[in-house]
Amino acid sequence: RVLRVLVRYRLDSLLDGSGAEPVLRLLRPFVPKARGEIAAQPRGARLRLALQDLGPIFVKFGQILSTRRDVVPPDIADELALLQDRVAPFDGAVAQGIVEQALGRPIDALYDGFDPVPLASASIAQVHAARLRGVEGTSGREVVVKVLRPGIHARVAADIGLLRALAELVARHHPRADKIRPLAVVDEIEATLTAELDLQREGANASVLRRHWADSSDLYVPEVFWDFTCEQVLTLERVRGIPSDDIEALDAAGIDRHRLAAKGVRVFYTQVFRDNFFHADAHPGNIW
Repeated sequence: RVLRVLVRYRLDSLLDGSGAEPVLRLLRPFVPKARGEIAAQPRGARLRLALQDLGPIFVKFGQILSTRRDVVPPDIADELALLQDRVAPFDGAVAQGIVEQALGRPIDALYDGFDPVPLASASIAQVHAARLRGVEGTSGREVVVKVLRPGIHARVAADIGLLRALAELVARHHPRADKIRPLAVVDEIEATLTAELDLQREGANASVLRRHWADSSDLYVPEVFWDFTCEQVLTLERVRGIPSDDIEALDAAGIDRHRLAAKGVRVFYTQVFRDNFFHADAHPGNIW
């Protein structure tokens, strides 16, 4: 399936000269290549679309690559950066249905003005703007509602199965398999993704981080609203800011980038060494 997607998005030439080339040569006549709009797009866009087509683990791989401009050409890095919060969304009506089923109440009883058009969409979930309703002291508060993608557990399980099959091949045939420990790597990925599919756990982690930084002027962590949160839905206080890689906007706002960089380093190492509890996905889609 991976090779079929590469052929479809005209990325198969990337594997010319590799061990996959004979298989690709057999596949090419049977896989219709993308035409028209997709075919006309540059290589970075086609790679982004292919990773998106392949599923959550591949999207996360693209997110990682997007932050490695020392490894990836600028045109590809710019496109892969869109995977941080602009993956193709699922239907807003489906998101509303998931929220209602998960929280056990109609959407209008939970939120005022739940926007069916997502603010952002990533590999595991997407986020909708809303206002709280019906809880004393919080009614009317602006929030964002994070909703797990439908069928995401099965999709992640399939991706993990593929990774495990590849890891078993590496374990059997790679001369340094005992050093690489590929199956242990897959176990770690599986544990991390399983935790990420529980938004209650994410809310708990956010609450701990917020408590650690409650008296700081260096970092602000949004509040979690627990009456509106469960395994499939996470409701957070809405905050606004400038993404940390939007240089033009930072300069226009008069922000001293040297001070900002120093603050970023200080915040991260304080999390690591003071708290032993740190934000482990600090790409610009998450840090404003």
